[in-house]
Amino acid sequence: MKLTNQKKLASELLKCSPDRIWIDPERGADVKEAVTRRDLLSLLSDGLIKKKQKDGQSKVRSRIRKVQRRKGRQRGQGSRKGKFTARAGKKIVWINKVRSQRELLKELKDKNKLVSGGYRELYGKVKGGFFRSVRHIKLYVKERNLLNPNNKI
Repeated sequence: MKLTNQKKLASELLKCSPDRIWIDPERGADVKEAVTRRDLLSLLSDGLIKKKQKDGQSKVRSRIRKVQRRKGRQRGQGSRKGKFTARAGKKIVWINKVRSQRELLKELKDKNKLVSGGYRELYGKVKGGFFRSVRHIKLYVKERNLLNPNNKI
């Protein structure tokens, strides 16, 4: 039995698509006799006609993926869509870079490894964005002989 008209009327009453209307297959004959809205409302209250739940989208796979990402997996080149600056803002990248560079300078100063005036010079260069990384500072210091004698980085 198709019961197209009944499904259509029921869908209007339940405010959903006719595809989401469930009609009890055992009592199809009773539903077939229902022609008016009032008839259908009584069938709805009896439970012969029901509204099916909407099909959802399973989150199982996304939850598994989230756990893996927390572990640092699935973050390689193939998973990235945006540019580096889109994934981490320019300012955040700058802050992290400068902090790590200043940390290195402080360490060198506290251990008395720099020649006098070396710390100030390097600090100014860090502030000006001269160095690309901590490694760049180390290279610069070695090349310019800014270390105290008998000291290594």
